[in-house]
Amino acid sequence: MTSLVLVADQGPVRLLTMNRPDARNALSRDLIRALYTALSEADDDEAVRAVVLTGTDPAFCAGVDLKEAARDGARYFAEFRTQSCIARVAEMRTPIIGAVNGAVFTGGLEMALGCDFLIASQRAVFADTHARVGILPGGGMTARLPQVVGAAMARRLSMTGEVVDAARAERIGLVTEVVAHDRLLDRAIDLAGQIAEIPSATMAGLKEIYRRGTDAVISPALAAEQDIAGSQTRDFSELGARFDSVTARNRAQIDR
Repeated sequence: MTSLVLVADQGPVRLLTMNRPDARNALSRDLIRALYTALSEADDDEAVRAVVLTGTDPAFCAGVDLKEAARDGARYFAEFRTQSCIARVAEMRTPIIGAVNGAVFTGGLEMALGCDFLIASQRAVFADTHARVGILPGGGMTARLPQVVGAAMARRLSMTGEVVDAARAERIGLVTEVVAHDRLLDRAIDLAGQIAEIPSATMAGLKEIYRRGTDAVISPALAAEQDIAGSQTRDFSELGARFDSVTARNRAQIDR
């Protein structure tokens, strides 16, 4: 059976690769559990000094598996209350870099935003399509996206669902660097290696300083998101069809 998360160590750097390429690494219930476990194991391993998170081509992560959500309803979303891989990324004590190799939408973008920073392939595209699909974000989009791109741009992206290519993502601060597709992992691992050279106690303190500095803004925003999104009435039966419609509209950019 093919592993849903590929794990590879390069010295003190652990590379985690989401591996549902035919589904554009959408977060099925099995992938949610597998990735949560892989992230937790990396965070608990003292030999791992930095983590790189990516996806098997052609996508980084299409977000929640809306077809599975349409089939399983509330049982699907219950996975995120017990072992959310999206929240786990943001909670990592170990530094984590997102290497965005392709399309990253909705919950996939929420997960990417939990990384310490992102670098992107020239093929990467980004979008918050929650509203277009007909659901509210519940994984930190409205808390973290404004911290990265500013409040007005975050509202624009969430309200329109527009697709942002890699060059524009760098201009608005969503990613810190754009590289050729075939150089993405080498560059991410190189940066992770530089992080791994820092004494572990110093790096732990640095992450804690940054966490405390942003928590005053992010924590209330997360609470508001959970309060409002948690009370929404979802029509699960229509999620798959809505996702297909959004995907068809953006197919040229998603599959390039």
